[in-house]
Amino acid sequence: MYDLNSVTKTYVRRGHTVTALDDTNLEIPDNDFVAIIGPSGSGKTTLLSVLGGMLAPTSGNVFIDGESLYDLSIEERTALRSTKIGFVFQSFNLIPWLTACENVQIPLMLSGQSAERQRSRALEMLDRVGLADRTDHHPSELSQGQQQRVALARTLANDPQVILADEPTGNLDSETREQVMTYLNEFHRDGRTIIMVTHDAGTAAFAKRTIRLVSGVAKSIVSPEAA
Repeated sequence: MYDLNSVTKTYVRRGHTVTALDDTNLEIPDNDFVAIIGPSGSGKTTLLSVLGGMLAPTSGNVFIDGESLYDLSIEERTALRSTKIGFVFQSFNLIPWLTACENVQIPLMLSGQSAERQRSRALEMLDRVGLADRTDHHPSELSQGQQQRVALARTLANDPQVILADEPTGNLDSETREQVMTYLNEFHRDGRTIIMVTHDAGTAAFAKRTIRLVSGVAKSIVSPEAA
């Protein structure tokens, strides 16, 4: 699936160079479930952005299924993201004036699916996450947990091979967190690769393994129990 070779990412902020990733080497095989943990500013979200084809490294190479991700054109990377990669965010990123069904239809619309196919697939995915009775509700009419489940349904719409989740339970209470992580576990059992950034040890414990980042360096790879 993923192979990172000596990946470094630096930024210049107020005249100073900040190293977000520092000569990182990492392999993530198909159907892995990885939690990425570490203190604030350790490079977790930068790593997820690099894996998602949204942020080119300053140096090093990122391969997905043997293909050099950042040797692709912008158009090719966009096409790859739309078919292979799904994203889940802490803030849900739902469009407030669209219904739950319409929000889930967005990636299907962008990939050129027919209106009939968009709606049938969106309804199928909402049913999978237990929201068959909320399809015509707007985000403001849904609880935070329900909004995150709409976001999960939207992520599944194009049947991605890999799901990148950035603090997927960060805005949720403990009961709703368990519910959302149960769904991510189901998606993993379907054969998908899950790569999840989290600061929460309980959330990280759902993963098969944990990668700890410190100052942009993968310091250790530990079991969830030891994280």
